Amino acid sequence: QVQLAESGGGSVQAGGSLRLSCAASGYTGNSACMGWFRQAPGKEREGVAALYTRRGTTYYADSVKGRFTISQDNAENTLILQMNSLKPEDTAMYYCAADSEARCLRYCTGSGSCFLRPPVAYEYNYWGQGTQVTVSS
Repeated sequence: QVQLAESGGGSVQAGGSLRLSCAASGYTGNSACMGWFRQAPGKEREGVAALYTRRGTTYYADSVKGRFTISQDNAENTLILQMNSLKPEDTAMYYCAADSEARCLRYCTGSGSCFLRPPVAYEYNYWGQGTQVTVSS
């Protein structure tokens, strides 16, 4: 099974940037969907971005669209979340997760375009330990 380890969290002022990394090790063959989730105190864990690794298709929650970018460094087997224009409401523990393509893939067309569905935390079985992001105003 896959093991995940996040890094890159920290404290920044509003408007700043952070780059989170998630190193994957072990058997990654069943990790076609990889995602970033976050959980603020007293709130449910929410999916903010997902990547269908077989096609490079991405999904973003409306709250982060245009500010966050999810990508994969295949050489390093690392999932990345570049976070720009950070807001105090982005403050949370951020988690990396992985699972099979059923967890994020809605469908692919005959021409090869794929569409993802929002990532749902309870559907993912493989998680990192989390990294804290704090944005001050």
